[in-house]
Amino acid sequence: MRPTIDVSPLSHSLPLTQPVLLDPHAAPGAPLATATAAPAMPRVLFVDQSGQLGGAEFALLELAAHCSARSEVVLLADGPFRARLEALGARVQVIDEVRVSGVVRQASLMNCLRVVPAMVRQVRAIAARARAFDVLFLNTQKALVLGALGKPLHRKPVIWYQHDILTREHFGRVQLSVVKWLVRLAVDHVVVNSQASARSLAELTGRDASAAPVIYNGIDADAFSRVDDADLVALRRRLCLPEHAWLAGLFGRLAPWKGQHVALEAIARIPDVHLVLVGAPLFGEDAYAQRLREQAAALGIADRVHFAGFQDDVPTWMKAMDVIVHTSTEPEPFGRVIVEGMAAGRPVIATAAGGVTEIVRHGRNGWLVKPADADALAEAIKALHADPELAQRLADQASSDARSEFSVARYLERMSQAIKLAAR
Repeated sequence: MRPTIDVSPLSHSLPLTQPVLLDPHAAPGAPLATATAAPAMPRVLFVDQSGQLGGAEFALLELAAHCSARSEVVLLADGPFRARLEALGARVQVIDEVRVSGVVRQASLMNCLRVVPAMVRQVRAIAARARAFDVLFLNTQKALVLGALGKPLHRKPVIWYQHDILTREHFGRVQLSVVKWLVRLAVDHVVVNSQASARSLAELTGRDASAAPVIYNGIDADAFSRVDDADLVALRRRLCLPEHAWLAGLFGRLAPWKGQHVALEAIARIPDVHLVLVGAPLFGEDAYAQRLREQAAALGIADRVHFAGFQDDVPTWMKAMDVIVHTSTEPEPFGRVIVEGMAAGRPVIATAAGGVTEIVRHGRNGWLVKPADADALAEAIKALHADPELAQRLADQASSDARSEFSVARYLERMSQAIKLAAR
């Protein structure tokens, strides 16, 4: 019997075809922009806290490349993200303060106070750069804090792209309080990556959830089309993967809330399925990565679990899978890897929470399961493994949705309009 899930709580999610209005006061169905002549793209200073490649960074990558002629990117830590930006023609400056980079999301007030001198230096440095631009675009929470605090110094319009669900499950009280007051007092425009993120912002700040336009991340579906998977055995051989096994792929950094441990429990219930973990620990989560290896050994499935580490060529790795699984135990702000799995033409099984429910329609373009439910995940994998026709039908619809609803062109068009609006 195919597993089922009660999707009634998801019935209030907006359909994928819901128009995204940059003017929060515009009537439903109104065009995205009403200007008669398209103004020139403003000069934009982008700020991101990380040198690593996460979901927020991949979203900025496309935008910074699109605006490269009139923009610059400030990174608050160095890493492979800088090289990727520069390869696309973006100008990059690194303003790094090690002590500030070490402040974690759950940091106490005392820990935050200890890094105040270093924060002041970064605030001043960002403000000095911002004076040469028309708009300051802050792409992450730490960037929000350091960029918005300098507004009295640079006096430029501030736009923040919110990539997170702002709750105590993810952030400490100090961080949430700072975000709340900066959004109220120093941010001119907020853009969110999902309705779920918008609702969390409204609950935190008291603002109307519709005041922040939703702009979903864009995915380059053509990158997946360029991967030749006609000979799946040869493709897997090239990636050193089992050539004839049925492979479930889980993509994302190794972190407790991403739920790789749940996937291991599910795979232990399905003797003829292998699990491929594509990702690495990024933010001090090495102990969790080690626990996953120990868990696989304890469950007796070490020979069926493949730790691939970080892989830059996501389209090729996804094409090598039979199914893409998403196992976050907490609500996901958006779910970029889900859309990538859809673009790869693979059936997707995902946890029904947060922004995921705005992407996946259960039984139509994917399969939803309850978060942290290894039994439900195992039953879903079994169902798609046993019914190739169902799996293909879901994959075909998912591929179509990824191209129509989450294209890079659509993302860049909406984000460009948001930036122009902020500049005005």
